[in-house]
Amino acid sequence: MTSDGLRLLLADHRLSPAQRRIARYLLEHPDDATFLSTVDLAERVGVSQASVTRFAFALGFDGFPEFRAALRALVLDRRAADHGEQLNDLQLLVDSEIRNLRALRDTLADPGPLREAAAMLAASRPLPVVGLRVSAPLAHLFGYFAAKVHLDVRVLDRPGTLLEDGLTRAVDAGAGCVLAFALPRYPRELREALRWAKRVGLKTVLVTDQPINPLAEHADLVLTAPVSSDFAFDSHAASTALCAALLHTMLAALPTEQQASLERFEVSAAQRQVFLTD
Repeated sequence: MTSDGLRLLLADHRLSPAQRRIARYLLEHPDDATFLSTVDLAERVGVSQASVTRFAFALGFDGFPEFRAALRALVLDRRAADHGEQLNDLQLLVDSEIRNLRALRDTLADPGPLREAAAMLAASRPLPVVGLRVSAPLAHLFGYFAAKVHLDVRVLDRPGTLLEDGLTRAVDAGAGCVLAFALPRYPRELREALRWAKRVGLKTVLVTDQPINPLAEHADLVLTAPVSSDFAFDSHAASTALCAALLHTMLAALPTEQQASLERFEVSAAQRQVFLTD
């Protein structure tokens, strides 16, 4: 988006001090702002969620989603002009993920929540990891890498009573925490699993796309990465990057002996010629 385009959008409107702060943030961070929710934008600017909604109303839109759509259109027009051609759908998909990755990068400027989550996961033995439906591959990805350094990782991807049984057995074996992945859309069975986890005494770390959704209230700690949902199928680049960041941070929280197991695996894999080489 060009600054001129946004200034035209803002022209001839009387804005409150809070609304002017929102406008200033949008002028300074147009690319990052186009995929933020009202909650995310309010947190970035330091105003209430209601102020963001009223800002959209003040500009003549029916709500914030309509304003955000206009904002995106201006961004895409600018980018098309920068490229000297109209971007195709596949390029727009990649652009949306670039914005999501930038948003994730900004949230990781404060690594405190990630470190807190990593410490909880590192201390839990066994460590149950839950992912249902579209979230199952991300749970397996985390479980695959985590198992190289964590002594007991249990990926649970079958809903219902089987999932409840898996969580209960993990608690019986000493687990204190469960990691759950919840990408949209959110399965009803996952909400029941999180309720069961609390019932059996597990703390929950939830990796999801936004801080306010039907599952966040059932978690003790929520980590977020935006998902691109403007195409036929959602795209999860930022969620995968957050998964990698969580693994990296958990590794640092593990005892030195467990960290060393990663190097031992590499030595063993080389000796067994597990992976092809040139």
